[in-house]
Amino acid sequence: MEDDDAVQQWKIRRLIKSLDAAKGNGTSMISLIIPPKDKISRVSAMLVGEYGTAVNIKSRVNRLSVMDAISSTQQRLKLYSKVPTNGLIIYCGAVLTDEGKQKRVNIDFEPFKPINTSLYLCDNKFHTESLTSLLDSSDKFGFIIMDGSGCLFGTLSGNVREVLNEISVSLPSKHGRGGQSALRFARLRMEKRHNYVRKVAEECTRIFITNDKPNVTGLILAGLADFKNDLNATLLDPRLQNIVLKVVDVSYGGTNGFNQAIELSSECLGGVKYVREQKLLSSFMKEISLDTGKFCFGVQETLSAIESGVVDTIICWENLAAVRYVTRDSSGDTIIKVFTTVKPEDFIGLEIVDASPLLEHLANTYKTIGAKLEIVTDRSQEGSQFCRGFGGIGGILRYKVDLDCSVADEDDDDFNLDDYM
Repeated sequence: MEDDDAVQQWKIRRLIKSLDAAKGNGTSMISLIIPPKDKISRVSAMLVGEYGTAVNIKSRVNRLSVMDAISSTQQRLKLYSKVPTNGLIIYCGAVLTDEGKQKRVNIDFEPFKPINTSLYLCDNKFHTESLTSLLDSSDKFGFIIMDGSGCLFGTLSGNVREVLNEISVSLPSKHGRGGQSALRFARLRMEKRHNYVRKVAEECTRIFITNDKPNVTGLILAGLADFKNDLNATLLDPRLQNIVLKVVDVSYGGTNGFNQAIELSSECLGGVKYVREQKLLSSFMKEISLDTGKFCFGVQETLSAIESGVVDTIICWENLAAVRYVTRDSSGDTIIKVFTTVKPEDFIGLEIVDASPLLEHLANTYKTIGAKLEIVTDRSQEGSQFCRGFGGIGGILRYKVDLDCSVADEDDDDFNLDDYM
């Protein structure tokens, strides 16, 4: 999966969490999802019809709330001349705050990958069920199914299976006839087998290599007999050999073999993200154990390294409890503070201009500082050690540097919809 996709998935998870927590007073919360090939004009006409229907709602308060939510949705829709490439998602309505007051919510965005769902609901809650499809793994895995009659090349991404190509072959079978020519027949048979495996290897390079690097996360080799093993051992492109995840025996060739290979390798495919996370954190721990100086950890040190522009990879725990405050003093100067635990005295004489989760800030700005952002969990042993022992934030540096830590580091896990508005 691309780094950007991982960051976008984290944003979607936080958005789902906040939308699910939002409750409205009456049916005044609109959830609208427009698939990529739909038309803005059709949706606009549908909203006009819904507005006309809302006029007939008997309850005055509910009627005004629904009409207001539809109007807000129409205004958001006017920002788009056509449906974006990946579709459009809009959430509009009035939600109740903890104090019992109403707060207007208007969210519109293009998902980071196509969402093939059409939805319009006006309810007392936002409907996020369709957003969970965006959290399905976007890792793409290549499959090669070989047997004596041909080879199938396919990919699997999430729950989408695609057959890319199929080649057929007619190989001579073993036989006991031939007399003095038996060795010649055997040699011809082995030569045709070898040519078949070589042809498959060439096709693998053509299909699964783009711009001199693999275009899939991993490869699964499957098939009958020793064809798959011969391919893996001798003729497969070294760039593809490095990403072979598993070699499995299947009872069929073609599409049936493809389905069986997916089933037999499901555990392996599900653990790819886990393994990648382990490798990342192991390389971080290695820098520390070798005392290379090309590492940083903790809020203060990591932010200092980011400010210096020496961070190559920022590593953050997905539930990092750090909030970035933008404050202003009496003279009008802006001061940025980052805390994990806030005390009243931290803001004496300061006006809080903005407050947002630190990870949210990094997710929006990491590209501008020329670094990669990796979001990890605490579900692996390495992840748990990173979150508990290193504060849940750290980085791998481009080169050794002495860091001057000047950012305040002190638990506020609050999250609200304002971060998306």
